[in-house]
Amino acid sequence: MTLPEETKTLFQSMREGILIIDAQTKILFANRSYLEFLGNTEAEILGRPLREIRPGARLPEVLSTGSPILHAPRAEKNDDVYFVNMYPILQHGAVTGGISIVTFMRDAYDFRAELEAYEKRSRQVLHRVNKVNSTRYTFDSIVAVDENVQAVKALAQKAAATDAAVLLASESGTGKELYAQAIHNASSRRGEVFVAINCANFNANTLESELFGYVEGAFTGAKRGGKMGLFEAADGGTLFLDEVSEMDMGLQAKLLRAIQEGLFRPVGGVQELETDVRIISASNADLQKYIESGRFRRDLFYRLSTFQIRIPPLRERRADIPVLAQTILSGLAVKLKRRAEISPEALECLTEHNWPGNVRELRNVLEASVYLSADGLITPDALPEHILRRPEQEQRLPLGQRVRAFERAEIQKVLQRHGNTLEGKKRAAAELGISLATLYNKLGHA
Repeated sequence: MTLPEETKTLFQSMREGILIIDAQTKILFANRSYLEFLGNTEAEILGRPLREIRPGARLPEVLSTGSPILHAPRAEKNDDVYFVNMYPILQHGAVTGGISIVTFMRDAYDFRAELEAYEKRSRQVLHRVNKVNSTRYTFDSIVAVDENVQAVKALAQKAAATDAAVLLASESGTGKELYAQAIHNASSRRGEVFVAINCANFNANTLESELFGYVEGAFTGAKRGGKMGLFEAADGGTLFLDEVSEMDMGLQAKLLRAIQEGLFRPVGGVQELETDVRIISASNADLQKYIESGRFRRDLFYRLSTFQIRIPPLRERRADIPVLAQTILSGLAVKLKRRAEISPEALECLTEHNWPGNVRELRNVLEASVYLSADGLITPDALPEHILRRPEQEQRLPLGQRVRAFERAEIQKVLQRHGNTLEGKKRAAAELGISLATLYNKLGHA
């Protein structure tokens, strides 16, 4: 076996030590880095059997087995440590030689330092993103005129002073992430990263890789170099798991261990990583019913709910509606660069509505009404028809219309949990035990 001059030139330019032997284990080539490492000249070693030069060499094993030896640690008498990758050279299916690639400790340390610097930069970017985008809400952002909400806010503030897990139980649209961010920003972790994920938006396998990351080659399509998971990204900070009720049972076991032991293993990995993350979770489903039906682990529930906080729906905090409306309208005035106010008559209509979509629905109604109002002043004429309908008027509806209204409201609740996409509607239909066509039909009566 001969080595082309172009290949020799390429190997000579490398920092790693390169050694090549033929099928009889005779040395064919050694680059300058390898010769410096050996302390020999080219003339002293070329053509000689490798084990005459290095009695403990393992490259001949690669020739006999045809299998590589990777990441082999080696040490010299002078305590120099290095790592070697050894590969067979194959031609037409036959082993015709072998190659050793030596990584010297100084280069390994330099590489490690570069990796640590990269991780530090990545964490700094996460912190900047966190500061600019993720955690803009504090307890000052929570409107609490109603006595019940004041009590909930006080409990959340007590939870924030600890490092305990918090479970936010409430309907969709009540502001669960607002509370999660406020708790984070009032905690000892406020200078660290806050990361949020909606568990209902991913299937089990995708959610596992999002939470715990994966190593290179973990599955078909895995990104080269692997991917950092949210548990690693949020190390030292807070991880907000919205819709935690929708997590697969198998993944719940892995989540439990990560919380309980502070250890997790990336998808496809063999090494466990440590994590120090505060968990705030949220669910608009009844987790006790999920536990009874075998859809949620009881032990995980206890781990997640050291503090269990129920955020009242908007219909249970009507005293907050005027203040919430004014706060939302002030923001809309800035956003839309136009007047955004509401008349007393229109505000009374808002106060009497039941708000199945909670604060999110209130925000949508106000924004639409500002657009529909002639001069930015919302009057009853600018409000949607269903907002003007009084509860007593609904009670006078024929039974069939009441049933359809109830069905629409129930479907909307489930859709808020699963999303209004086609996939979300399929999941909603499955949960309700009806076909997708029936779901569309019932929504069509709106």
